[in-house]
Amino acid sequence: MLSNHLQNGIETAKLVWSRLPNSEEGEAEEVTYGRKSEGTSESLDYEVIENYAYREEQAQRGKLYVGYYVVVKWFFALLIGIGTGLAAVFINIAVENFAGWKFAATFSIIQKSYLAGFLVYILINLALVFSSVFIVTQFAPAAAGSGIPEIKGYLNGVDTHGILLFRTLVGKIFGSIGSVGGGLALGKEGPLVHTGACIASLLGQGGSTKYHLSSRWLQVFTSDRDRRDLVTCGCAAGVAAAFRAPVGGVLFALEEVTSWWRSQLMWRVFFTSAVVAVVVRTAMGWCKSGKCGHFGSGGFIIWDISGGQDDYSFEELLPMAIIGVIGGLLGALFNQLTLYISYWRRTYLHKKGNRVKIIEACLISLITSAISFGLPLLRKCSPCPEAEANSDIECPRPPGMYGNYVNFYCSKDKEYNDLATIFFNTQDDAIRNLFSAKTFHEYSAQSLLTFLVMFYTLAVVTFGTAVPAGQFVPGIMIGSTYGRLVGMFVVNFYKKLNIEEGTYALLGAASFLGGSMRITVSLCVIMVEITNNLKLLPLIMLVLLISKAVGDAFNEGLYEEQASLRRIPLLDSKPKYQMRKMTAKEVCRNQKVVYFPRVVKVADVVSILRTNKHNGFPVVEQARNGEAIVIGLVLRSHLLVLLQSKLDFQHSPLPCDLGGGSIPIRHNFSEFVKPVSSKGLSIEDIHLSSDDLEMYIDLAPFLNPSPYIVPEDMSLTKVYNLFRQLGLRHIFVVPRASRVIGLITRKDLLVEENEESDTVELQSTSVRVHGPDKRGVARNTDAEQPLLDGLLVQR
Repeated sequence: MLSNHLQNGIETAKLVWSRLPNSEEGEAEEVTYGRKSEGTSESLDYEVIENYAYREEQAQRGKLYVGYYVVVKWFFALLIGIGTGLAAVFINIAVENFAGWKFAATFSIIQKSYLAGFLVYILINLALVFSSVFIVTQFAPAAAGSGIPEIKGYLNGVDTHGILLFRTLVGKIFGSIGSVGGGLALGKEGPLVHTGACIASLLGQGGSTKYHLSSRWLQVFTSDRDRRDLVTCGCAAGVAAAFRAPVGGVLFALEEVTSWWRSQLMWRVFFTSAVVAVVVRTAMGWCKSGKCGHFGSGGFIIWDISGGQDDYSFEELLPMAIIGVIGGLLGALFNQLTLYISYWRRTYLHKKGNRVKIIEACLISLITSAISFGLPLLRKCSPCPEAEANSDIECPRPPGMYGNYVNFYCSKDKEYNDLATIFFNTQDDAIRNLFSAKTFHEYSAQSLLTFLVMFYTLAVVTFGTAVPAGQFVPGIMIGSTYGRLVGMFVVNFYKKLNIEEGTYALLGAASFLGGSMRITVSLCVIMVEITNNLKLLPLIMLVLLISKAVGDAFNEGLYEEQASLRRIPLLDSKPKYQMRKMTAKEVCRNQKVVYFPRVVKVADVVSILRTNKHNGFPVVEQARNGEAIVIGLVLRSHLLVLLQSKLDFQHSPLPCDLGGGSIPIRHNFSEFVKPVSSKGLSIEDIHLSSDDLEMYIDLAPFLNPSPYIVPEDMSLTKVYNLFRQLGLRHIFVVPRASRVIGLITRKDLLVEENEESDTVELQSTSVRVHGPDKRGVARNTDAEQPLLDGLLVQR
């Protein structure tokens, strides 16, 4: 009978593991449902487990504690902003100084010998890249890549083990310095988002106990929900620090990484981003005095083009729309190529061990250095243009220095190498040169096309190596190159004096990022903030909308593709069309429900945990009429805590009396919390004697008596929306209910608090609940019935 009652099952979350076909297999039509995981991730419990320990703990907390809790949240937002800002300052100062020393040493040597300078340049880059890949492979494997797909999965409800550990934070910071300083075709902006998330997570759990860097007074937040909010603040702080764009950081967290949002969280995220902006601005002001070495006007990405093109004409809209189309096509191609290469790496190359990963990164470093140094040598130098009276542009400049018109392998003093201006330079300065105004005919079409093909290829090949790698700056480099090419054509075609090639470079950068990452609102604001030109806002919106539409016609965004490749089961905001024709019962039809009785033998618990990988189990109890009814849901992690502590073992198979208040509180709610980004307890870690196995556990005080349930004929679309919007891990599927005990409307949920602190009044019923009875609102005989009484009936 019980199997008939419960055959529709538990863990509807399984439907999400294979919600999309494998990208690398090229299938697109048929959607299948089943578990899709590599064993390196698990779902998070964003639902509040309202068990007996939780309710007792909440009953002991007053308004003073609630106020303290809110103050601590804001204080942690402050700490996250300060920590992320300081980490960004450290990374940028280190990268700029390494790059400055590298170019200074290379330039001083090439005055005597270009071959010797070439060798020094290659060796310095190789040493920096080797340090980065060595740190990642030997110390922090989770620090490889940008980290954004993993963080996006975490905020979506999937915890990938190791992504928020202290060693991952250290590997991300120092690995980014080596990979970006080593001249690879990648950026530090994605890793900064991951860095901010790590700082937020470590603060939320009170530090790192493994490295003895923990503080008990910081261990306030014990639920995944609160930690999720902190990680959201960290993501926004990372973007704000990377681009000096606090508003863009808030919108990036809202649009791209979070799956759950509310107004209170938005205020804390905005506050965190504002703190980051203050910290970064203060650091840059301090560095202006020359205390930071080679760190100067570069470093933090800010390309002021406010003195560029003031207006645009109707005729320019067509070439600008073409830029959007090109960005969508090249962005979609970039996503597909990186997906294929990353799949090959993960399936074949990287399975050969860390030594192969190190050799691969070093080989790519050698190729990148050879191209960035060697290609400008093959390019003929151009004579410097005549300087205008009020122009501050100097021609030529030594290589590696901030500014346009770089002199590299030129026979005459008043000549410059246009390919070296963008190739033999830091990416930040190269972008600044491409965005620059009043620099007509600085670049030839041949040089820009050569750079576009080579850098695009390098970016595709480099993405996915075992180093921290962001894709924002390479995307801006690629887009600004073809954007400037289109701008050169427009200048020559329309013959107008007010058209700036740098304006088209900016639009090209926005179009490629929109075509690759498929973000619009936040990217639009970021581009406006970093360029300080609000007049271009409508044009940026135009190219972003076009590029995203074109890219969506071919594949998903970069982070979604990479998450699919990594087997991170993201739940999109919109369910698949096929789900409209399916019901909840169809999804769990072939599942065998594994359940526990309320009082269960310890040996049975151990046996079920060893033979099943489920993370949640229904708990049933025999009613007076002999019918089995569901009384709640117990989590695997909670069972493991009970088995390890042995405090709740009993000799009697009889249940305890919850209503009489005779249950001693042996556990705090915090004891059931799994450590952040850790596997936590496993059944293999628990050792029980033969006498322990013969004892019993009453699960009633530890189960969740109010799990979410859906009827068996509910459409899968509604189940999907409920699952994602509430951040659930499990949903019960039950037969159609036979009776209704009440109906709740919007008016029933409106609560008024009177002047007395212990009085709450419901508007619709005028039921007043006073202090000691707050937990018993509308308590009646029906409330004493088990959770699903009347729902699971014999049909």
